[in-house]
Amino acid sequence: MSLNIKDEEVHRLARAIADATGQSMTRVIREALEERQRQLQAAQQKASTAELLALAREISTHAQGSYPDHGTALYDDRGLPA
Repeated sequence: MSLNIKDEEVHRLARAIADATGQSMTRVIREALEERQRQLQAAQQKASTAELLALAREISTHAQGSYPDHGTALYDDRGLPA
């Protein structure tokens, strides 16, 4: 497995962070990539939540009448299971 980064600025940044933290350049780059992956996953989850809420709003516009009280099917008039 090999990764050959030929960008001088990336090397400079990785070296500066490695020197400041005492970590290896590999560790610095790994942590940066892991953080970026977490950010992307969080953004995808937020988008999914937003999509679900939008879908729920759209579906709710098609709902007609009131919602049934399911408790009447589950419990008798004394509050005991039916």
